[in-house]
Amino acid sequence: MPRIIVCLKYAIDVAQIKVDPTTRKLLTVGTPRKVSDFDKNALEEAVRIKEKHGGEVVALTLTAEDASSALKEALAMGADKAFMVMDQAAQNFDTLAVSRVLAEAIRKVGSFDLIMCGEASIDGYSGQVGPKLAEILGIPVVTYVRKISLEGSALIAERSLEDCLEVVKVKMPTLLTVTKEINEPRVPTLMDVIKASKKELVKWALSDLGISSEKIGVAIQVLEVLAPKVERKKVKIEGETPEEIAEKLVKALIQDGVLGG
Repeated sequence: MPRIIVCLKYAIDVAQIKVDPTTRKLLTVGTPRKVSDFDKNALEEAVRIKEKHGGEVVALTLTAEDASSALKEALAMGADKAFMVMDQAAQNFDTLAVSRVLAEAIRKVGSFDLIMCGEASIDGYSGQVGPKLAEILGIPVVTYVRKISLEGSALIAERSLEDCLEVVKVKMPTLLTVTKEINEPRVPTLMDVIKASKKELVKWALSDLGISSEKIGVAIQVLEVLAPKVERKKVKIEGETPEEIAEKLVKALIQDGVLGG
């Protein structure tokens, strides 16, 4: 019966980010946050493994602001308990700093058979936290997993590569990062939400892990994030008939490389 730790990111909902048209800067203040989509796939798969093989699912997040709502959703989806490491300094952490904190939190949570992460977060999309976390913990990592099955103390994983699929067998404990193709996350029922309110949600500060933001360190600093500059060509296509206009449009699209000749 595996004990599975699922790392969740309380990410900015990128679908609701607005952009200042003058400066092209992202207006993130007040933008809603949610469990990162890929992480929700990881949680769903962990719960499915528990439903089939037994065991326990633990949700874990590092955040700069209170992510209780996200963890309560994780508990409603089927996690047995949840842990939140909250520190204002986390908003400036790079992927290595995040991985270091998560590793310390996992050591405090205790033994595990499997760690699951999304392939990347919806806001940063670096795909680096899972592999770095595995390296720090000294365990194998399998990335871009789209299918999982357990075979005793080993795990069979099907990976999505650029031009093919790869099947690997790895002994647990190990860490997996999963793709959206692996499943369709469930929507908790009202009864699930009620049950979740009775489950354990533990809140830690960095000091509870015996570390400080200065000790963690940040190697990479993001100086500026700008939306891409988009300029319209303002080309107006005219003609005597719809057919003539369509023909001119197709020729223009071919010339610009949008359509094949």
